[in-house]
Amino acid sequence: MESAPGHRGARLLVVDDDPDMLRLLSMRLTGAGYQVTAVTSAESALTQLEIEHPQLVLSDVRLPGQDGLQLFDQIRQQHPTLPVILLTAHGTIPDAVEATARGVFGYLTKPYDARELLDKIGQALALGAPAASPAKSGGDENWRSEIVSRSNRMNELLAEARMVAKSDASVLLRGDSGAGKEVLARAIHKASARAGKPFVAVNCGAIPEALLESELFGHMKGAFTDAVANHKGLFQQADGGTLLLDEIGDMPPALQVKLLRVLQERAVRPLGGSQSIQVDVRIISATHRDLDAAMEAGQFREDLYYRLNVVTLNLPSLAARREDIPLLANHFLQKLAGKYSKRLSGFAPEALKALAMAPWPGNVRQLFNVVEQVCALSTSPLVPLALVQRALRVPTVEVQTYAQAKQRFERDYLVGLLKLTDGNVADAARLADRNRTEFYRLLQKHELTPGSFKSEGGTGSGEGVAE
Repeated sequence: MESAPGHRGARLLVVDDDPDMLRLLSMRLTGAGYQVTAVTSAESALTQLEIEHPQLVLSDVRLPGQDGLQLFDQIRQQHPTLPVILLTAHGTIPDAVEATARGVFGYLTKPYDARELLDKIGQALALGAPAASPAKSGGDENWRSEIVSRSNRMNELLAEARMVAKSDASVLLRGDSGAGKEVLARAIHKASARAGKPFVAVNCGAIPEALLESELFGHMKGAFTDAVANHKGLFQQADGGTLLLDEIGDMPPALQVKLLRVLQERAVRPLGGSQSIQVDVRIISATHRDLDAAMEAGQFREDLYYRLNVVTLNLPSLAARREDIPLLANHFLQKLAGKYSKRLSGFAPEALKALAMAPWPGNVRQLFNVVEQVCALSTSPLVPLALVQRALRVPTVEVQTYAQAKQRFERDYLVGLLKLTDGNVADAARLADRNRTEFYRLLQKHELTPGSFKSEGGTGSGEGVAE
């Protein structure tokens, strides 16, 4: 038995409480070239999902505890693009049919046909797989080459983006400033049938309101004082391709009305013009603002919102994908080393740890700036910790082991008691609810001398009065 072309090595999660059936399925699918993880319950499957991150789930409907349909519902909430195939006995066919209507990729009845099973798995995997060649899809097989990540959250996001790219649906990208919304927009464009046409980006918040209309829709010669020639707007420049409206939440209300008309009519009228010009443009919008709150406040049109928000993709912050930080940092370092004519081999381990634990309010953009600064200033092949700390200019988050944290707390607690009691051990031991012998052992452990906590002019011995 062979797996479908292009899917060999795909990771499958198989769920069945029958050990014999589970063993048979695992053998057949492994023999077909798949990587198989087998579990016996929905609960184990949900745990394994976060460890293995499979590309498909094959589950029996009848399971102990949560059944296969409940498992599907939870998978759909957490991993909306992950295909699920159900195996069902005759009595549960109506449930399986209902699940298919709710989004299950498909179901097979037991006893199943091995070839039919492989075909169904191949079809499901093909949904999220890139096209075989750019010529067939009109896209670029390296569509995500600018996105450096091994984060599971980013991989799931990219799977959704790849699926969306196949359609012409308008996309709204949400995420903090610097999270990489324009990079993702370019990737969607490259993965689409419009890849050979222009990708045009405009920051709606960076252009003065008086100029934004002309930039978007164009103008005719003489339309205003400085209009000395006809000017094609960005919609016309992006004709046949993709237009990214970055920071769409900052677009002035008057222009929102005109943008809505363009989207409805698929035509623009340049300033000073008398004729509308047809345009074929795929719209991707991006914002760091809460557009729902902006609508409630009357700052963003509801009808425009629903025009732009056919599909929403949410970019995680850099702090939410910390496993990507070392990868990105080294990628940027090698990229920038050529710009600054430096031979840089990487970051010292302590420097990389500092980068990984920094808060990153500016996200990927801030990380790039930090790496550029250390690249410009580094005098050794290995970037040291001191240089990274200087570039960060913010305290890093210190991660301690449990034993280290416990020891620090214990020492700080003893110091606090000795200060409070003016170095009197008997009083400090009483406050700590410990006998003096035990308290002395704690002081010795942390190399604390009671007398050093005695204030000037005090009369106590620092050891307290004998009981």
